[in-house]
Amino acid sequence: MKWLRKKNNHQPSLSLEEQRAERLAEMGAQLWALRQEQGLSLEQVVALTRIPQRLLQAIEEGNLKDLPEPVYIQGLIRQFAEALGLNGVEFSGTFPISSAQLNPGSMGNTSPLAQLRPIHLYFLYILLIVCSVNGLSQLLNNAVLQASNGQNQPYPKQKSVVKPELAQQKESAEIQPISDTLSGVQQSQAVQIGVTLKASSWIRVVADGKTEFEGTLPEGTHRIWKAQEQLTVKTDNAGGVLMSVNQEKAKEMGEPGKEEEVRIAAKPKF
Repeated sequence: MKWLRKKNNHQPSLSLEEQRAERLAEMGAQLWALRQEQGLSLEQVVALTRIPQRLLQAIEEGNLKDLPEPVYIQGLIRQFAEALGLNGVEFSGTFPISSAQLNPGSMGNTSPLAQLRPIHLYFLYILLIVCSVNGLSQLLNNAVLQASNGQNQPYPKQKSVVKPELAQQKESAEIQPISDTLSGVQQSQAVQIGVTLKASSWIRVVADGKTEFEGTLPEGTHRIWKAQEQLTVKTDNAGGVLMSVNQEKAKEMGEPGKEEEVRIAAKPKF
């Protein structure tokens, strides 16, 4: 009985949520490194998978809070992995969806119907998306037809000279909010760096004048930092650090064993 107690005391006590976050961070780092090796940007992966960029970025960063339910996360990881040439089903299958995947003793009591539930939910999610897209396209088509009919009817009745000017004013009024929106997006752009360790190195990261991290990171670590104005990265082993700026292709900071400091400023506001 004493031996059994000792054995139980050494078992990990991580919750299901913590194990999901830990596994997502590992898988996201692997996908990020593979994408960098292939020289692909997130925009190119979006075109291949039709997955929004914010979700792909959340997977790479291991940000579980910005992602949907676990069963949908597994589907997103599968599509991401397949776009990079991996076996999506095998790769995404290691992401835990339910507690049954983390407790081998309970697998023998799991019924076939319970094992199929996540798959049913995934197909139901796809069906809902397809139905929503079809319904939205029909609503847009009806709105366009109604708008075109409303514009075509007044022409035979009124042929005044003022009407083209009013049309130009309407077009300018419609275009103005779009330009304002684009300028607002440009003003909100921030600078981002991703760091991958080829060898254990000391690193200090300062974002907008505030030290975000200072210490030694082991080999294989992948971290991402953001800032609104400026990011400064300093290391004592420039050749052992791969750094990417704003999701571009990662490059070595310098020569192995040498100290290097890099400063990246955000794009000017328009």
